[in-house]
Amino acid sequence: MWPFKDCILEGGQSREEQKREEIFFNETLAQDEITQLLEPKVLTNAKSYDKEGERPFEKFNRNSEMNKKRGLPEDTITDNLLIKGNNLLALHSLKKEFAGKVKLIYIDPPYNTEGDANTFLYNNSFNHSTWLTFMKNRLEISKYLMKDDGVIAIAIDDEEQAHLKVLCDEVFGRDNFMGTLIVQIKPSGRTTDAYFATCHEYVLFYSKIPNRPKINFFELTEEERSKYTEGEGDDIYKWRDFLRTGGYSTPEERPNSYYPIYYNPDNKDISLENKGQDYIEILPIDSNGRKRVWRKIPKSFNDHLKNGEIKIVKRNSGSYKVQLIDKIKEGTRPKSVWTDSKYDASSHGTKLLKDLFDGEKVFSFPKSLYSVKDIIEIFTEKGGNDIILDFFAGSGTTAHATLELNQDDEGARNFILCEQLFYVDSVTIKRIKKVLEETNSNETFVAFELSKYNNYFVEKIETSKNTDDLLSIWEQMKEKSFLNYNVDIKKQEEHIEEFKQLSLEQQKQHLFKLLDKNQLYVNLSSLEDEDFACTDEEKKVTKNFYQIKE
Repeated sequence: MWPFKDCILEGGQSREEQKREEIFFNETLAQDEITQLLEPKVLTNAKSYDKEGERPFEKFNRNSEMNKKRGLPEDTITDNLLIKGNNLLALHSLKKEFAGKVKLIYIDPPYNTEGDANTFLYNNSFNHSTWLTFMKNRLEISKYLMKDDGVIAIAIDDEEQAHLKVLCDEVFGRDNFMGTLIVQIKPSGRTTDAYFATCHEYVLFYSKIPNRPKINFFELTEEERSKYTEGEGDDIYKWRDFLRTGGYSTPEERPNSYYPIYYNPDNKDISLENKGQDYIEILPIDSNGRKRVWRKIPKSFNDHLKNGEIKIVKRNSGSYKVQLIDKIKEGTRPKSVWTDSKYDASSHGTKLLKDLFDGEKVFSFPKSLYSVKDIIEIFTEKGGNDIILDFFAGSGTTAHATLELNQDDEGARNFILCEQLFYVDSVTIKRIKKVLEETNSNETFVAFELSKYNNYFVEKIETSKNTDDLLSIWEQMKEKSFLNYNVDIKKQEEHIEEFKQLSLEQQKQHLFKLLDKNQLYVNLSSLEDEDFACTDEEKKVTKNFYQIKE
């Protein structure tokens, strides 16, 4: 239990240097008003992009053949999407179109660390209670968006890892916990840590329904493949000794434990029955050269025998041993600790992004492209057209990884990104465009925004530098904003001198409280409301997204 557990934490930061006090909306809103807060929103500023650059938005694509392959309704959107705006409200705006359709959610949320505010481009100094509330709101809608065989992967560090595990147990259920991945992020560790030089982070994995997700193994390296025998198709296997041995009794002493294997050296026939004098009886031999008896032959042995997956090998001593095939169908099972240097985000992630932006450092501590690619490979299918969601998109590593994997696999996974910070245009969109150019990809993506209303005033209040600025904003608010129903404008004007005596932070908080928080963005239900003056372009993209008939 924690304070504010049942609240809605908007988390509306727009620039990395801001540390405003987050607003717990249901301290002031009734439950039906919270429902309105989470209504789908009107969409605006839609633009399409391909490797050639920006082009006018026409409509969202709904490829029926692709949807058939991924087992989704034929009219599901098949575009890659980037949504700019508050991620909690963006997720609720995705419900109608993508509920139960997302195969993998990968997120790298704010870690709630105490370090330098510029380490991450998020408001990264929530206390435990507010951070848990912030995450809980978003994880609950995430579960709603996941497919029945879907997986969510959440990157985190020591600061909140234990708290996050308990929270996820509550939201997803303990039976849906799949495991914890430990990823080395910097071989030398953070030397600023008091006791240990921390060199790892975690990724927590949860399913929506227990045991439903399938996992893809890592492909074997050339060195690993050299230890195996190539079989038919993609089968790779190695031989192992069959050692289901019992005691040293004779057939007469223990007839129910005696299961001989017979072998004809001339025609190489292997049998569980003695077919004649040309067949020799093979028994296991211990390290001292003594013959043992076989235990009961398991059903799997019979299956191996029928499939020709058993062979007899002659030892140097002249005795024989039985071997059968161990099949490795897809490679090696992913291990829970990743220490390959390619996962070092402090070097690979940062260097890759700087290279993309001609040496300019545009983002602090981006995730390693390789760790994200490997997670996507493990839980999505090659050419399976799976949907991947990342609602803390940051610099766009998840989109980058998805596009590169699609090139390698000739697949068509789709990404959906949500990001609300200021750098969406200058970093996230620009990075995706550069990846399309460099890979010569034929893929496209659509970027659009949640249509702001009162959030326009929230952002202006946040960035104000003095009282005069705030007074000017108040004049605009009186004319254009939606104020709380109980705000008496005349009374506010009568006390304007008292307002001026408050500190700048107190003045900002006062103006925040006057705004109707249900109208931060334009609700879908207000699309045709003249008070909101939605443009024809906004009506077009919104109706097309939500499949609203004219």
